[in-house]
Amino acid sequence: MAKTLVVTAVVLTVYCLCSLANADGQNISKIYVEGKVYCDPCRVQFQTRISEPIDGATVELQCRSRINSTVFNKLQGKTNKDGLYTLPVDEDYANEICEVKTVSSPRADCNDRFDDFEKARVLITYNNGVASTARYANPLGFMKKEAVPECEQVLKELFPEEQTDE
Repeated sequence: MAKTLVVTAVVLTVYCLCSLANADGQNISKIYVEGKVYCDPCRVQFQTRISEPIDGATVELQCRSRINSTVFNKLQGKTNKDGLYTLPVDEDYANEICEVKTVSSPRADCNDRFDDFEKARVLITYNNGVASTARYANPLGFMKKEAVPECEQVLKELFPEEQTDE
């Protein structure tokens, strides 16, 4: 019994010392904010099977104070051919609000902004239980000027209960 108590005490002491060693907030590596930008050909403001990635779209990450909205960090990046972007962040923003928003689309046929939402909130901190250095933002997009004809079939597949019997 005494042996078990000593082993437990040693393990707890080592754990506490390891925790204190990283208590100064030194980050081991960067955090990477990742996400996707797509073209919404149906103007429904969510991804469908016919949504297309946008190559070269500009996105911006902005971190601001929860108290007075002072901006602490602003970083822009571009998407690749798959519509994916990665933004490296050097600091921990546990106490700030960080959001990614679309800035511009290089496609003249797909550059209308969404009505309801244009931002994806991301928690950028090392102290949230996530072992990975990647933080994922919800997909963002732009709409085509006019819905394409295939959208009618896509929406029927997505919402069959809303179809009326003719």
